[in-house]
Amino acid sequence: QVQLVESGGGLVQAGGSLRLSCAASGRTFSSYAMGWFRQAPGKEREFVAAIIWNLPITSYADSVKGRFTITRDNAKNTGYLQMNSLKPEDTAVYYCAAASRRSGVPLKNDGQYDAWGQGTQVTVSS
Repeated sequence: QVQLVESGGGLVQAGGSLRLSCAASGRTFSSYAMGWFRQAPGKEREFVAAIIWNLPITSYADSVKGRFTITRDNAKNTGYLQMNSLKPEDTAVYYCAAASRRSGVPLKNDGQYDAWGQGTQVTVSS
């Protein structure tokens, strides 16, 4: 099983940027699909972005499309979520997740993921 640790969250003004990192250990990260999810207070966890295990094929929630970019550096066992043009409604705890399922399409369902990080808080002020 892979272990995940997120970092890079914080407080930012609307219109600003943050880059979240997801450091993986324990198993070969390159064999795992990766995703980012978020959960705002009082709301259910929702899909943000995903990338498949072996190619830069990605998918995004409509609410972040054009503003967020998911990437991975398998040599560093790390995944990233670059977040630009942040809005107050992006405020949430962000979680990275890894899936051992080798799908050719990005995984958008949190039930498809095997491992989760502890989460990192992102707060966007207006």
